[in-house]
Amino acid sequence: MSDGAPRVRRAAAPFRRVEVLAATDVTPRLRRVTVGGPELDGLEVPPPASAVRLYVPTAEAAAARPLVLPTWDRNNFVLPDGTRPTLRTLTPRRVDPDRHTLDLEIVQHGDGRASSWAATAEPGDVAAISVHDRGWEPDPSADAVLLAGDETALPAIDQLLGLLTGGTWTGGPVRAIVETATDAARAALPDDAPVEWVDAAADRPPGSALVDAVKAVGVTPGTLVWAAGEAASVQAIRRHLFDERGIDRSDTWIRGYWKHGRRGT
Repeated sequence: MSDGAPRVRRAAAPFRRVEVLAATDVTPRLRRVTVGGPELDGLEVPPPASAVRLYVPTAEAAAARPLVLPTWDRNNFVLPDGTRPTLRTLTPRRVDPDRHTLDLEIVQHGDGRASSWAATAEPGDVAAISVHDRGWEPDPSADAVLLAGDETALPAIDQLLGLLTGGTWTGGPVRAIVETATDAARAALPDDAPVEWVDAAADRPPGSALVDAVKAVGVTPGTLVWAAGEAASVQAIRRHLFDERGIDRSDTWIRGYWKHGRRGT
């Protein structure tokens, strides 16, 4: 029985300071920011589809040297003045442990803090990184695998396809469905990737076309499903899989990466 005390979550990995080394456009809507620094020595972000937290400091905080880092306080990261920092969760496209660098790819959708940061990032800008999620380890005995996501999920889907279409994969057939706002986004994956590209619906919320495409697949029990993207759309995918298809929850990995209509995402 609970004694009424607030639940305390396991402490998260501490933040490590980084600097922006380069920033380039992968597609018209996808910006790659390479960050690095000596504090990334020993950082482990095991693929595939592992995630890190990115701390985006305010201009005032970024002016301080060294950058003051958020610290873990029972259930959340906080700054010394007690305020909550701006944090975003991202799957690095590439991690180079020898050079102490990693590539972050951020979709330019709206005026959110992460999008704005990536759009204006220049060499020398400061930020911080913390390991957040160890990613997904698909069962090699699976009958089939379905990956589904929007443009925000492209780095993770790229890593997963590299694993699941490689020579060591012994499971069933693999397919991916990706919703994009423009055809140009397709350049983010290799031309020969087993991907069904769907166009975002102009008259419906983001993710609607992805939900329709997943429903059309007719997923059967025994299929592993990885899905990530706009929060409401992946919730709809989750309900469809559990309630209509009878997919076991343990056979799924489903995450909302962002929320349509919420400022600052």
